[in-house]
Amino acid sequence: MGMPSMPELLIVLAIVVLLFGAKKIPELAKGMGKGIKEFKGAMKEEETEEETKEIASKEETETKVEAKKSEDA
Repeated sequence: MGMPSMPELLIVLAIVVLLFGAKKIPELAKGMGKGIKEFKGAMKEEETEEETKEIASKEETETKVEAKKSEDA
């Protein structure tokens, strides 16, 4: 089962046009584009939150190590 050939893709496209209508397809594509953009933005936001938490935990650990060194001295 490989990639669909050109006639198969044309049949699928014709079915999509019949189901949704020619006017509705650009609206659907625009909605999908917005959804993908929002998803990517949320993923980036989550990554930055994780990085911030990692940096904060590293700084906290370094502070504890420095405090322990000063107590030992």
